[in-house]
Amino acid sequence: MKKFLGISISIVVVVLLAYFSFIYFATYSEGYRAGELVKISKRGLIFKTWEGRLSQGVSEEQQFNFSVQKSDKEVLDKLKELQGKTVKLTYIERFGTFIWLGDTKYYVKEVEEIKGRDTHKDKE
Repeated sequence: MKKFLGISISIVVVVLLAYFSFIYFATYSEGYRAGELVKISKRGLIFKTWEGRLSQGVSEEQQFNFSVQKSDKEVLDKLKELQGKTVKLTYIERFGTFIWLGDTKYYVKEVEEIKGRDTHKDKE
């Protein structure tokens, strides 16, 4: 009976480790998005995560919500600095997420400002 219990617990642990590893390390897609960086904020009650929004047009459907891991300090600093400007984001999409990593499946890995493209200039 003890042997059966030990094997059962070992199988459950291995399956859980495989699941968590797959969700964390497997990348579903990679891509780029460009638009106006509307917000970057730290949110959550227990687990504080960094969440942002990129506006790619006028309607709500053209908004891209993303997360940034706390360990990506350079990306976070750049996002804070470029808020309200037109940027290009490089991101990865995971199969799922964990509550301590972020609200979305999209994680920004690089940010660059798009120069010479001001979306709020009045045309005279």
